[in-house]
Amino acid sequence: MNIFVGSLPFSLNEADLRESFEAYGPVDSVKIITDKITGRSKGFGFVEMPNEEEGQKAIDELNGATVQGRTIVVNKSEPRPGGERKSFGGNSRPGGFNRDGRSGGDRGGYNRGGNDRGGDYNRGGRY
Repeated sequence: MNIFVGSLPFSLNEADLRESFEAYGPVDSVKIITDKITGRSKGFGFVEMPNEEEGQKAIDELNGATVQGRTIVVNKSEPRPGGERKSFGGNSRPGGFNRDGRSGGDRGGYNRGGNDRGGDYNRGGRY
């Protein structure tokens, strides 16, 4: 059973979270979600327990419990609608096509400066 755990204290580590759930049965895995850039906890995570009954008991007893001064939320994790999360490669923007049929590319321009949002240099910087 995959279990969502939210409103976690940012100082809580995976070993502490595992220990809380092991009181109800074996735990296969624990993952606290972290920010990719800073590495800091986002305040939620997932616990995988092999036994459905033990997992449900953990949910029933830990939902609303106080951990390091915070009331945590614990419930059964449901898959995202539409399947897996799609990766869009960060802040990239698809080029597409402009009204005149030319490829949008990176939307860059010649001698426009700024955020690569200039137009074609033959069109006076308009896009």
